[in-house]
Amino acid sequence: MKNIFVIDANVILRYLLQDYPAHFQKAYEVLEQVKTGQVSAYIPEGVLVECVYVLLKVYKVPKNEIVTSLLGILQYPGIINENRPILLESLKLFREHNVDIVDAIVYATAERKGWTVFSFDKDLTKLT
Repeated sequence: MKNIFVIDANVILRYLLQDYPAHFQKAYEVLEQVKTGQVSAYIPEGVLVECVYVLLKVYKVPKNEIVTSLLGILQYPGIINENRPILLESLKLFREHNVDIVDAIVYATAERKGWTVFSFDKDLTKLT
């Protein structure tokens, strides 16, 4: 079986922020291979959420910039994730509506699968 990297948030953060040169270089080497499809990588949903929160709350990166960067990475040919369409849609909802990324994922999951959202979170009504 082909070796698949499971990418952690700190790798994506170092790649995007380029704030630790040694870590950036290693992240760059792998993610550039993922970008060309030479190697495969899986980005768990929780990692995407962590990246959004850290970039938004800790580094104060504008929401649109976060979404553009993460959408780009998720579309790399080497990314293998059965929930990629849901994650892509979630990022777009997060950008276009005043909801957090988890609410966007809940809504996009329900929509994609034809399910019903059950929540007490009023923010989810912004999406319906």
